Amino acid sequence: MSNGISSPMLRELGRTEGGPETLRLLARDQDTRRFVLLRALLDAALDAPDDRCRPADRARLRDDWALLEAADRADRHAVREVLLHPTVGPWALDCLRALTGPGALTRPRPDLTHLGAVATAAGVRAGLDFSIRLKSRRGRVVLPTLGELRVASGSGTMTAVRVADGRVGAAGHGTGPGGPVWRPVQALPAVTGGRSPVLLDDVDPYRADLSPRADRPAALSLDEEDRQRWHATWDGVESLLHLGGRHRVDEAALLLRCLVPLARPLADRSGDGPAHCSGTRREAFGAVLSSTPPTAAFLAATLVHELQHTKLSALGVLTPLHTATDDCRYWAPWRPDARPFDGLLQGAYSHLALADFWQRYALAARGAAHRDPAWAEHARCREQVGAVLPVLAGSDALTPEGRVVVDEMISTYRRITDCPPPPGHLARARAYVATARLLWRQRNSTGTGASPL
Repeated sequence: MSNGISSPMLRELGRTEGGPETLRLLARDQDTRRFVLLRALLDAALDAPDDRCRPADRARLRDDWALLEAADRADRHAVREVLLHPTVGPWALDCLRALTGPGALTRPRPDLTHLGAVATAAGVRAGLDFSIRLKSRRGRVVLPTLGELRVASGSGTMTAVRVADGRVGAAGHGTGPGGPVWRPVQALPAVTGGRSPVLLDDVDPYRADLSPRADRPAALSLDEEDRQRWHATWDGVESLLHLGGRHRVDEAALLLRCLVPLARPLADRSGDGPAHCSGTRREAFGAVLSSTPPTAAFLAATLVHELQHTKLSALGVLTPLHTATDDCRYWAPWRPDARPFDGLLQGAYSHLALADFWQRYALAARGAAHRDPAWAEHARCREQVGAVLPVLAGSDALTPEGRVVVDEMISTYRRITDCPPPPGHLARARAYVATARLLWRQRNSTGTGASPL
């Protein structure tokens, strides 16, 4: 195929799998798009009228870009680590939309000063010595992928920062990394085969933009107890991913770049509701948002679930999978609200991977304490996917590539149903899905343009 995705690769991805070559192709395409986005942002800012980008902002932008170029000459890999950090994507896209998108003149002026923080982080990683003025936010100067420097300046003021010998200092303050006013970003050990450690980013100011949904908790700043809990949970994840197959380890190693901690769901704090939540955002390739998982098994399942969204979104950019619009909405047994076709496809894909993961986990588990919860999760996901696969398969909105993906999803579903869960788990899962369908029909009986299923 002209987009670089071969037919075997497409079938791999349709099975919710994907070997290293396939996953690296998706990552390379996303990386290229990030560089194009940043260049487009620079060009748009330099060409913008003064009321959107003031002359002083334009001059600072040129200086920040020059620092990036100097860092790139010194250590290209170090610069890529910063520019490809997931939180840089939503910031750059929001700035570009504020400069060129619909209604740009009515939007707040974009925060182009953040490029200085990005360039500084790249310069630190590349080993450069330099001075720069950076914006403080609530008494902090944040360097993406590195950490935050506490300063006395108020929010929004420019603070003089000096970088020398890999250490960052502000006028009249200590230095970092390692200084008394420096708080580094936590790093979790790399998954085997991964290019670098996985950042546990509770520092970056733009991480909050990764969680825009009203029903998703806000990004969380971790205390020491939280950090220890994350590290302890992470220690058991890779071995559990192996239970799901080598492709689950490859996904985490090659696609996961940072975890963004979320607060616990609001409902959970009152004892009534989900104890865990997670998510992704298309513009933040490589980031998984997650509240603190209760066990390593649920963190592994969270990665399986969310990295399917990462894969399918990246594939859909390379080659469109459907032509459906958001006008028609569908019942999805994993959500209370009606979903567009793309959301239905995304949800079915991720839940199919979960059904496969929990089945393998249950078959390998020793003892009912681990086996029974895994079968319960598998049965629920299996029945949810089975309820919507006919809708996907019968859609005339699928492109030829989308048809291949859905056909492979059906084959995978048939494979996992060849090994059914214990009857009690299956009966409860079927009752759960049937009840969810009935409640959804009752809520939508007045007619909303949604598919009744």
